[in-house]
Amino acid sequence: MAIHLTAAMRVIATGMMSVIRYVFTLTTILIITKRAACWSLFIMAMTGLSASSFAVFAADIASSHFAANSNSNSNSGSSDAIKSDVSHIQAPISKTIVTTIQQTWQLNLLKEALRRSDSGYQVQQMSTQMNQKRKVEEALAGTVDVFWSMTSKELEETVLPVRIPLFKGLLGNRLLIIRKADETRFANVKTMSDFRQLKAGQNRYWPDATILEANGLPVVTSYQYTNLYPMLEGGRFDYLALGAQEIGGELASHPNPALKVDSHILLQYRSPAYFFVSPKRPELAAAILAGLESMVSDGSFDEMFNRELKIEQLYREAKFEQRVIIRLDTPDLSPLTPIERKELWLDLFSMQGAK
Repeated sequence: MAIHLTAAMRVIATGMMSVIRYVFTLTTILIITKRAACWSLFIMAMTGLSASSFAVFAADIASSHFAANSNSNSNSGSSDAIKSDVSHIQAPISKTIVTTIQQTWQLNLLKEALRRSDSGYQVQQMSTQMNQKRKVEEALAGTVDVFWSMTSKELEETVLPVRIPLFKGLLGNRLLIIRKADETRFANVKTMSDFRQLKAGQNRYWPDATILEANGLPVVTSYQYTNLYPMLEGGRFDYLALGAQEIGGELASHPNPALKVDSHILLQYRSPAYFFVSPKRPELAAAILAGLESMVSDGSFDEMFNRELKIEQLYREAKFEQRVIIRLDTPDLSPLTPIERKELWLDLFSMQGAK
């Protein structure tokens, strides 16, 4: 009886050790995954691993590490069993993603990219209005999964960029809202030296403010975008530069009979807008990238872009080629910016403009 009891206790003890090792290994995998969140998208891109394969890969490494460092008296068969079991375990991935993106071209593009990636994600929009700083904070906390923004070096180092330009560079082609009384003043601008005599207004949280300042242009900033319109009318600065595709709608949203869109100058700099993803959701960034690349490859990105943003009409109305082009450098543009991929950009950056 005692012999049988002792044998049974040994079996139970062995089973308990297996469970302890299993839990300890799984916990370690979760810690490793948390610490490596910022790198996992890069690893998946370089190796071609899918999100699920990456999880298996991480589990395999962790379990191998514990097998190699276990006590020499441990049963090797048990270690192999644990390794085999853990390799099939991965943290559950939420299929609901939270975004600050409102009902725009960007939201439609996001949904189509996710559909193309066959990921099964459902998009949930936040109604709370947030400035750029708050969006980044919420993404780091995991409250917001994805937002869009014009890029900057700091932003790309903080959250996960999906480097497909959402506006094909159009956002970096800026038209100016000016006071109607200053129309002749702007029409006389011919050179960068002339342009430096004018003062810009910008949102402090936007990367544009830093770009303008880096190019020696005088800038007045506000932490509230809506404050810029009365500040412009009141003479605090001379122009507000907005993306060519958005400027008409923005002025209509802030109607002021004293203001108009300038017809003479195109302010141009290379600074694309991307989707940015929380470091806690690298698998989401991979899915968005896969969907966008699929759309670029079969031409549906351009088709949807031209249709939704009415690009032909925009070219006719903006008359880009008839404008004096003021070109700025973007000092901290990431070397990973896909400038060499011509299919991702409009032809505006090769224009000569008016002389």
